[in-house]
Amino acid sequence: MLNLSIAGGAKDSELNQPRQDVRFAAEYERVRRQEYELVSRMLEVLPRADGVSEEQMNQLRDALFHADTPYLMVFLGPFSSGKSSIINALLGRPDVLPVGITPTTERITMLRHGDTQRTARSGNFDTVFFPSELLRRVSFVDTPGLESVFAEHEAVTRRFLHRADAVILVMLATQAMTAANLEYLRLLKEYGKTVIVAINQVDLLSPEEAERVRAYVAEQSRELLHTEPRIWLLSSRNGIEARLPDGTVDPELWKASGLEQLETFIDGELGDAERMRQKLQTPLQIAQSVHQAAMHSVHSGQAAIDRFQSIQHNVDMQIAGFRREDERAAAEVAAEVRARFDDAAGRGASAIQSVFGVGHVPGALLSGLAELTGLRRALGGKSPIERAWESARVTEPLQELRSIAERLAPRLEARHMQDMDDLVAYAQREIDGLPPEIGGKLIGRVEPSTQYERSQSTKVRSTLDDQVTALTATLQKDVVASVSSANVFFAAYEVMMAVIFIFLILAQPASAAEPLLWAYLMVAVVVLALAGVGGWIVRGLAMAQSFRRRLDREAEAYLEVFNKAARAQIDYGVELRRSAIHPLTRLIEAQTTTMKSQLEALQTIGQQILAAETALTRLN
Repeated sequence: MLNLSIAGGAKDSELNQPRQDVRFAAEYERVRRQEYELVSRMLEVLPRADGVSEEQMNQLRDALFHADTPYLMVFLGPFSSGKSSIINALLGRPDVLPVGITPTTERITMLRHGDTQRTARSGNFDTVFFPSELLRRVSFVDTPGLESVFAEHEAVTRRFLHRADAVILVMLATQAMTAANLEYLRLLKEYGKTVIVAINQVDLLSPEEAERVRAYVAEQSRELLHTEPRIWLLSSRNGIEARLPDGTVDPELWKASGLEQLETFIDGELGDAERMRQKLQTPLQIAQSVHQAAMHSVHSGQAAIDRFQSIQHNVDMQIAGFRREDERAAAEVAAEVRARFDDAAGRGASAIQSVFGVGHVPGALLSGLAELTGLRRALGGKSPIERAWESARVTEPLQELRSIAERLAPRLEARHMQDMDDLVAYAQREIDGLPPEIGGKLIGRVEPSTQYERSQSTKVRSTLDDQVTALTATLQKDVVASVSSANVFFAAYEVMMAVIFIFLILAQPASAAEPLLWAYLMVAVVVLALAGVGGWIVRGLAMAQSFRRRLDREAEAYLEVFNKAARAQIDYGVELRRSAIHPLTRLIEAQTTTMKSQLEALQTIGQQILAAETALTRLN
């Protein structure tokens, strides 16, 4: 049944209206719902809008109350008397409100129609929205124990009681009309409200016992209060169980719950259609006034949005430029590092090739023979490759790597600190130029950091030093060993060829035909010996190329660590700069997003106001 009441109740006879009144009632309900959605949306949007006063927001809240719940039913009673359970049963779900044997809150909860949600707490009140058709016609107010309400929240409760159409005093069937309950009735009578006594959990009693409890409550009320309130026998448990899973209601259980009395009472308190139009006009006028103030504020802030975007763009461009400069500095140092590795690779390859020339064949044979016979260890001295290595100063470029790599970190740090100071100065100038209502929203201060994290740079430096130390310690040793191995193999091969040649000379036959063949064999041996020389030289070239490849791999490994550390420091510098001015950029982002969102929302609200005005004009 549609809710048409404004204040007070309407008699059942007043509901027998002509057909045109029924149509009017339907139109009224549609417009009322339209205004409710309008005001609800404004209450969501406007708290974030500048230029809307708290007084205007309070007016909107009142408009929402008048447009949404013209009939207010307040449930009072001791702790654990079943107030929440009764409301849950009426709404068809056992968990709309929490229930328990002990109080879980001292707050007052208003239940209103809408999508299921619990609003942010305000003062001593919570509001729960729930999509029950019953809440379209009446709003329920669930209170904590009366002791808490009247002792600690009397002013708040009075605020509800003066709006209430009815007060439901809930008491347990097993504790009906105790001294405390009687005192509650006396207090409610002082408020001048219509009081209905709801005796809950009558399912624990037999029908005869339930009637005796009803009679007892009526008798006590007449004797002590000189009045007899309406008395309802209820069972919230039966009411909950009457709601079937498919959404229907078990009629027998619902009747046994006694909750149909509440539904009948709600339906009987409707009417007063003559004052409906003004009731709808008042919240609409409030909405129009508040909307105009909000739109004026947002339009005034449009110039601020443009400036905000300019500031943010400028900051982003500067920080992007800072990053590019940092990356360029890192690339320059990395190129110097690569050049040192290439220099060392060239020196080492030249040293290797220098001991594998034709002129070094005798020396290589003697060195190889010395190694084969063990004379090298006995005679001592340096080998040709060792002398060539020292002469070329192969590892000298590698010793310069530390000083080169160490230049980047302090170079970046100095740039980061200077850039941070410049950004802070720029940000402070922009903040000083903001309108007071915007600048006052700044949270925190723009200021440069006084600390700079260097632990990562120190750790990386140690890692790079260890790599270079390990490389220089093994590089010469590995090359000398490889050259020595090549010389030993070469000497052994040439000795073998010499032995074969001597054997052929000594074993030369006397016949004319055989010496010619023997000569061919000796020539073949000489060719093989010369081929051994060529193979030895080729091996030297291969060793030089292998050395270059090894230095190239070492350079890649070194630069991988170096570049990773450089990127980390560059990222840290970017974050350091952003953090220094983060209060400003955060304000810019928030204000830009908020103002755009507010403007779009207010434009939509303006269309809704226009539609509501049109609908109200057509209401007749």
